[in-house]
Amino acid sequence: MAEQHTGVGRQRGARPWPRPRRIATLSVHTSPLHQPGTGDAGGMNVYILEVARRLAEADVEVEIFTRATSGDLPPVVEMSPGVHVRHVTAGPLEGLTKEELPGQLCAFTAGVLRTEAARPPGHYDLIHSHYWLSGQVGWLAKERWGVPLVHTAHTLAKVKNDRLAAGDRPEPKARVIGEEQVVAEADRLVANTRVEARDLLDRYDADPARVTVVEPGVDLDRFRPAPGDRHAAMLAARRRLGLPTTGYVVAFVGRIQPLKAPDVLIRAAAALRERDPLLADELTVVIVGGPSGSGLDRPTALIELAASLGIADRVRFLPPCTGDDLPAVYRAADLVAVPSHNESFGLVALEAQACGTPVLAAAVGGLVTAVRDQVSGVLVDSHDPVDWARTLAGLLPDRARRATLGRGAEQHARNFSWDRTVGNLLAVYGETIAEHRERLASRLAADGALSCAW
Repeated sequence: MAEQHTGVGRQRGARPWPRPRRIATLSVHTSPLHQPGTGDAGGMNVYILEVARRLAEADVEVEIFTRATSGDLPPVVEMSPGVHVRHVTAGPLEGLTKEELPGQLCAFTAGVLRTEAARPPGHYDLIHSHYWLSGQVGWLAKERWGVPLVHTAHTLAKVKNDRLAAGDRPEPKARVIGEEQVVAEADRLVANTRVEARDLLDRYDADPARVTVVEPGVDLDRFRPAPGDRHAAMLAARRRLGLPTTGYVVAFVGRIQPLKAPDVLIRAAAALRERDPLLADELTVVIVGGPSGSGLDRPTALIELAASLGIADRVRFLPPCTGDDLPAVYRAADLVAVPSHNESFGLVALEAQACGTPVLAAAVGGLVTAVRDQVSGVLVDSHDPVDWARTLAGLLPDRARRATLGRGAEQHARNFSWDRTVGNLLAVYGETIAEHRERLASRLAADGALSCAW
């Protein structure tokens, strides 16, 4: 396979690239105003929120278009200075699943186009769409507005269908086709990691010259080790959350659905009881999040699973955390587990490491980038609970090794920041705009030559 092109690398030349003044960000199925960890809100919401804020700080106005899902919110919300979230009416406010949204893309697109039509020509310099539904809207908007489209997939149907969890539903053919169309039409495809870039090239036949790797970041001001003694900070965080102050805590943070595989951690805790009952009796598994996707079919499935395995007393369930409670979860844990069947990146892993907590993760997708194996955490090459139990049995009693991994985790996370992400995105935006203008100039020159010939 040919090495993917990275616009960030190619743009480092003598000439400066133009900087966009205004960007239209498209996020059809989920809003950056939603709480991550439940419903369809997750890492993509965090990505859009953090990028938009920092673009505005760099004097780039951002208008985020998302579908209205509540009558309580006004049509436009100023999320922060220079960032506005516009709620577009497309279908009923409640009751639509993500799988039903393709039927509302026409209505959503109409709302986006009407907004631009009420503005002076050339209001937006660029469109950045997130997820394939938004890419479909961006495809039409870019043609109508005459501006370039940058697209970030976040997840890919062909990859998800290759790595389905037991009992999970495959992504429909309509999504696969929709993604193929967006890949063909976008001016630039931003992949979160080189693994995702390879998937775009190998599975979607993307043009290597239009694929750019820009890694997501982490808020290093919010997610950081607590000052002072680490053990004292851990105890304080556990008290804050109502968790046991003795023994070991392994936390899962995220949406509760088969793809994220929290069941693997619960089954691993049960397997650990078979392997080392005394160690298992010192372990508390903490599940932080709410049902999402196919997990909504059986919202109490994990509770029932823990009970059926005889470890209900060792599993605690917490709702999605806001504010300082989320960093507290990471600081309270000896390990954070990310057993997903696939992740385009894995922001939870990065947040936990930034707090100085090692991560135990599945060796899939972007997690092999987010976690540095044996340095900031440990990657497991399977989803077999016995393998996870074996790894837990090796890590939990070894305080010195966990301390070393914790230091490595903090250091590794410092290689990622949202400022770095946005700086690279601005380079990609500038290059994409410049290439777009060059194409327009070439067409105008060709049209002029043709007119002269007549």
